[in-house]
Amino acid sequence: MFDPDEAQAPTIDAAGYERLQAALAGRGAAAAVDELIAELRAAEDFQNLFYALLMKKRVELGVSPVPTGAASELPAHTHEAYEDAIRDAGRHVGGLLLARKEYAKAWAFYRMLGEPEPVREALEAFNPGPDDDVYPIIEIAWQNGLLPKKGFDLVLDRHGICSAITMVSGSDLSTNPDLREYCVTNLAKALHAQLAERIRTDLAGRNTTVGPHATIAEMVEVDPALFADDAYHIDTSHLSSVVQMTAMNLPMGEGVQFARELCAYGRKLAPNLQGSNDAPFDENYDDFLAYLNVIAGENVDANLARFEAKAAREADVGATYAAQVYINLLLKANRPADALAAAKRFLMAEDDRNLICPGVNELARKAGDFAALADAAKARNDAVGYLASLIAARVEPPA
Repeated sequence: MFDPDEAQAPTIDAAGYERLQAALAGRGAAAAVDELIAELRAAEDFQNLFYALLMKKRVELGVSPVPTGAASELPAHTHEAYEDAIRDAGRHVGGLLLARKEYAKAWAFYRMLGEPEPVREALEAFNPGPDDDVYPIIEIAWQNGLLPKKGFDLVLDRHGICSAITMVSGSDLSTNPDLREYCVTNLAKALHAQLAERIRTDLAGRNTTVGPHATIAEMVEVDPALFADDAYHIDTSHLSSVVQMTAMNLPMGEGVQFARELCAYGRKLAPNLQGSNDAPFDENYDDFLAYLNVIAGENVDANLARFEAKAAREADVGATYAAQVYINLLLKANRPADALAAAKRFLMAEDDRNLICPGVNELARKAGDFAALADAAKARNDAVGYLASLIAARVEPPA
């Protein structure tokens, strides 16, 4: 629960030890334990208070006050009472620590008990001051999964966009799409706000004023000198990371709108500042903007055609990643039939497990297209799957 090697200052002085000895000699073991509990509570030594409360129960139960093994080794008739004592002591000490805002120490007790809710409620209500150390809160909230959105907000607020990008990109959020959408949307929002402010400041320094509601897409057209001599206003790696995360992970919403604005800026950067991406994003921000525009419902057919052409070009040289991106985009555009047709065209021999998009098998099953399932199985030399698909095509599915 606590690091046993962590050095701790003495909490009871010599006079305190004398009081314990006198209590034991004059009033017995139970009174001595009560004296110890009072001493530890006064000294605010909550770690040892927990163990003193357990010792009190051991004395009451008539077992050795010194643990000599696991609690399960105590006499059977004491198990339930002792387990209750552990829970009571953990809740009591954990509550004292929460009241003192010592969240990491409190979490150790509540985690042991399997009762995260008191800590979660405390963290939800906690608004750190400028001098508060938020790292323990981040560790509990994000790394332990207790309140991940709070953990993300603290990193973004205290440590900035770079640290927040690193945290999100280094975490597997595939099983928590709501959290992923929350984090990526707020990254896009924060970077958009930072960029808009810096462009306004730059324009003001050039004696150019723009309206309070001017968009980034509008501001970057005001003065070509904004981008002269390879100028830029925010970290270009942050720009690239946030745009990519938004395109790959978000449905239509404010995050996509922010990212489209970021792309309008990125397209103006010097080519050497736009990075180098593999197809289908080899034209950098032009491609990302086209992708995001499909999600936003703008020029859908033309932008889908752009990615279809890239998928076909790459497939001709044996690469299917562009096709996988294209299929995901078709699904985001709510075109499942076109997605299946594209999968049959580009991914027929691919193993679904190696793809970033649904493959022929998954798309065909959803569409009830058993002929496509059979063709895909045959292309993979999967005789079992081939025959199963043929049989399924002839059998009326159960109601």
